[in-house]
Amino acid sequence: MAVTHSIASAGPASTRAGSRLYRVWRYFRQDGGLSAVLVLAIIFVLSFLPMLRLLVTAIAPGGEIDLGAMAERLSSASVMRATLNTLVTAFFGALLALLVGAPFAIGIAMTDLPGRKTLGFLLLLPLMIAPQVMALSWLHLFGPSSTLLGAFGLAPPPGTTNPLLGRNGIILLYAIQHAPIVFITLRAGLTRVPRDLVEAARSSGSSPLHVLMTIVLPMVRPHLVAATALAFVSGVGNFGIPALLGMPVNYLTLTTLIYQRIASFGPSVLPQVAALSVLIALLALLGVLLQGLALKKVSHRFTAGIPARFTLGGYRLPLAILGWVAILFMLILPVLALVTTALIPSFGVPLNWSTLTFANFEEVLFRQASTSRAFWNSATLAGSAALILAIGSIPVAVGLERFSRLSQRILHGAIELPYALPGIVLAIACILLFLRPLPLIGSLYGTAWIILAAYLMRFFALAMKPVTTAIGQLSRDLNEAAAVSGAGPMRRLLTITGPLTAPAAIAGALLVFMSAFNELTVSALLWSSGHETLGVVLFSLEEAGLGTHAAAIAVTTIVIVVALLGVLDRLGRKLPPGVLPWR
Repeated sequence: MAVTHSIASAGPASTRAGSRLYRVWRYFRQDGGLSAVLVLAIIFVLSFLPMLRLLVTAIAPGGEIDLGAMAERLSSASVMRATLNTLVTAFFGALLALLVGAPFAIGIAMTDLPGRKTLGFLLLLPLMIAPQVMALSWLHLFGPSSTLLGAFGLAPPPGTTNPLLGRNGIILLYAIQHAPIVFITLRAGLTRVPRDLVEAARSSGSSPLHVLMTIVLPMVRPHLVAATALAFVSGVGNFGIPALLGMPVNYLTLTTLIYQRIASFGPSVLPQVAALSVLIALLALLGVLLQGLALKKVSHRFTAGIPARFTLGGYRLPLAILGWVAILFMLILPVLALVTTALIPSFGVPLNWSTLTFANFEEVLFRQASTSRAFWNSATLAGSAALILAIGSIPVAVGLERFSRLSQRILHGAIELPYALPGIVLAIACILLFLRPLPLIGSLYGTAWIILAAYLMRFFALAMKPVTTAIGQLSRDLNEAAAVSGAGPMRRLLTITGPLTAPAAIAGALLVFMSAFNELTVSALLWSSGHETLGVVLFSLEEAGLGTHAAAIAVTTIVIVVALLGVLDRLGRKLPPGVLPWR
């Protein structure tokens, strides 16, 4: 009796609680609340959580906020010198990138330059090739052991210091590596300049150069500022170029200073390098903020009409030759220097039919355990990240559609945060996040899983962009008709949204794979014995004096990247406009 009375008295309360839970579940089930929560959780884990862990370690290493200790770490002579070096190389590299990328953007977007599509595609290759590969190619081009220059008797005398080592070489390669960023950003603005303005000025007697200087460039000034800011941000976070060109002569930037301290002292200096990482992040975010403010000033009065175009007339052929000469010196000659170095048995041996050998490729691909393992590790980690992000990007993009416009902009900014910030910052954040054992999975530090987690965080934005663009262009009528017919959210995702956005997801996966396959900035701090990646092995071989083996790895990665770019180009016919920057 007492038991029965107790249950009866408790019944109404439990019924009300159950009713509330049912209403919550019904909201999640029918109104998309569950998908919204999952999207927020994914974005929090992949974007906010590592950055939050980094910030906490920097300002409160002992559990209490200590800004004085952080300021003391950042005020040492070595940090101040590295900060100055970072600012100088990133700033002047960005200016030089503007001088290189802007003429190509104008010539390809606004003129009848012959072969402009091919020139645009080739100009983008330095952005797709890893920075350490680009640095290695230029080192082998101008060094005293240059096989290519030696074949023509133009190599510097033995013992001569490579002219690219140090500040000036870093600035030059920053310009070449980041000129495609300027090209992509500026071309987006140039295609919005309406033709009637240019034609009106030309009919009034203005020369093409005068029209360019007084009408076109002032209209795209925000894009010029944004392009320069993006190139600056890329220079701040670059590791591969200053590692190969600066560290041999003790010219350190913030990224290489962090690498040296982690390599020398291990996890014991994590609070110190966390403070350095926050400093790099602030410099990068200032550049991103400047880019965002510049693009906000873009006028929307000139969005319609046919894009402007200049006729070059008799200057078509000379300007085309000038463009090809620039591509020759920026891309083709350095790659040829890598190829010729990879085809000789050792440094100093001239290349001819009797010395030509493929032994370096056989060594790094099949014989040497560390390099063959690195190829497998890079392919596995990059492929896994690409596959996971390709599958996950579609439901995440669908879930984002349920938020308001303002919320979507905020969430997209959160997704792009790990990609916008320098990779070295993300690497430190991952070390801090996964160093201590986690529930159920333990510590990921010293395993390949920490590299995979970093790749998922780093390249989440790359996978999302084409899918988000594709979903934004889908007609809502298809999903609405399926919903009226009784199809649930999962069935609509599998039968309508998924198949229609699959080409965009594949394109995003290929972009992720290319970016992760030979990257160095993230894995330089996260790799461990047995889990080396291609970027790490290439860097180690060059440091050890095995330049011919490093060249063979670099050539192989270039061939793989170019092949994947060819696949992407063929796939680009099925993609929404703007997904591939060269189409």
